[in-house]
Amino acid sequence: MRNLILLAGCLVTFAGQSLLAADQRPNIVFAFADDWGRYASAYAAIEPGGLSDIIKTPNFDRVAKEGVLFTNAFVNAPSCTPCRSSLLSGQYFWRTGQGAILQGAVWDLKIPSYPLILQQAGYHIGHTYKVWSPGTPANAPYGGAPTAYVKRGSRFNGFSQFVSKQDDIEAGKQTLLDEVRGNFTDFLADRKDDEPFCYWFGPTNVHRKWIQGSGKKLWGLNPDDLKGKVPRFLPDEHIVREDLADFMGEAMAFDLGLGVLLEELEKTGELDNTIVVVSGDHGAPGFPNGKCNLYDFGTHVALAVRWPKNVPGNRIVHDFVSLPDLAATFVEAAGAEVPDVMTGKSLLPVLTSDKSGVVDQSRDAVITGRERHVAKARTDWMPYPQRAIRTKNFLYIRNFKPDRWPMGTGPGYGTDAADMPTFEALREDTFCAFGDLDASPTKAWVALNCEKDPSKRKYFDIAFGLRPAEELYDLKVDPDQVYNVATAERYAEIKNDLSERLMKTLKETGDPRVTGDGTTFDKPPFATEWNKPTGRKPKPKAK
Repeated sequence: MRNLILLAGCLVTFAGQSLLAADQRPNIVFAFADDWGRYASAYAAIEPGGLSDIIKTPNFDRVAKEGVLFTNAFVNAPSCTPCRSSLLSGQYFWRTGQGAILQGAVWDLKIPSYPLILQQAGYHIGHTYKVWSPGTPANAPYGGAPTAYVKRGSRFNGFSQFVSKQDDIEAGKQTLLDEVRGNFTDFLADRKDDEPFCYWFGPTNVHRKWIQGSGKKLWGLNPDDLKGKVPRFLPDEHIVREDLADFMGEAMAFDLGLGVLLEELEKTGELDNTIVVVSGDHGAPGFPNGKCNLYDFGTHVALAVRWPKNVPGNRIVHDFVSLPDLAATFVEAAGAEVPDVMTGKSLLPVLTSDKSGVVDQSRDAVITGRERHVAKARTDWMPYPQRAIRTKNFLYIRNFKPDRWPMGTGPGYGTDAADMPTFEALREDTFCAFGDLDASPTKAWVALNCEKDPSKRKYFDIAFGLRPAEELYDLKVDPDQVYNVATAERYAEIKNDLSERLMKTLKETGDPRVTGDGTTFDKPPFATEWNKPTGRKPKPKAK
């Protein structure tokens, strides 16, 4: 067993510190934003000159200042469901069965998940807005009880859609913050006396679709303040900058919601015995190289952890963190046993250290990957399989099926369509073309303005084109990851070393993409037309 079971009156010791048992077990509040990426004013302060320069996130910054700000946190998969499957289970996404895909996902109740482990250990658990799973059916092996707290509403998920319609913008924002407060206090009111709690706050407002122009209207973000700060894989055009500003506005809304949680924890006097963790489930939606991609723009995420009773604050840590590490961290902090199947590695030794910079030398890389996102992105219903290893200086990507279109098929790319869809269609309908890239103004502009313009064609190919079997990026000279040096002779040894390390991890952890004949994810139920027979009966249609 990797951890001690916490018994009443006993002590759990780690990293040279002791925690009282039972009634002193920490609460856990996990604020997890859809599609947020790594944008916060705390990052702008240490890495100026990028997109975070225009954003203001005082509540995230507070958690970071009073706790630990991680600079190298990554998701295991840049797609909502597999990312959350890996996080909840503390395992690589490819070990979670049908949780490894988006559409068609099914949670395997035999897989241990940290919320239900904590529930069995005596924690009051609950969530507001999106989680994915595990649900808590009565037959779940780790217990079962209703956990959703949304009685006050779910309008926060459409933040800009709601607030943009209000005559009084600030009053509209307050209405949604009152909703957040009500849902959280309902959760707190349901717990028994002195029962530790574990709460997941998962609004989806940063996920598409938000209102075009809302960044400026609701938050005063001037799109043109981003001129010259746009990553090189995106065209530095006003419409793209506006899209990015709108995205930043939604991240600022999430930060306000986080502030409500912190206020309520302070009111109850429990903030300092609560592990507050803030992060997100991958990169920006509707932008090339973001969501659904293994480049940093798709996998690099914000992460801050505050727990003043045991975590020295005001530290910036560069250790590499994969979000499945959080499951083992939460379970260990609660004094429960970390299941042997968890591949995630607890962060408690790093958190309870008083060091900044690199704390654990062994945390020098993360592994990421992807299989199927949208079922009908490609006309053959197949996934786009890829895995990657990210170190301090390099990103190596293995594309297992380079003949498949990374963002899905579209006009001129494997379909019979003669013409590109309209701007309005590409902005509003994800599935009209290139279905693994969310509909957006940026997607529409790149698709319609870059394909036939030689000066802009590179943006079209970055967004939609085929990719080679291997990609390698030298981050010291190419932080935006636009120059593939995989075929350069002087990088041959580095590429081979990273490839071997990646494949070794995949094999040791039983990745179906490299074990057996490697075709598991290309067969049903992983690769099948959405809503076609998969062994499950369809739900009856509402009358």
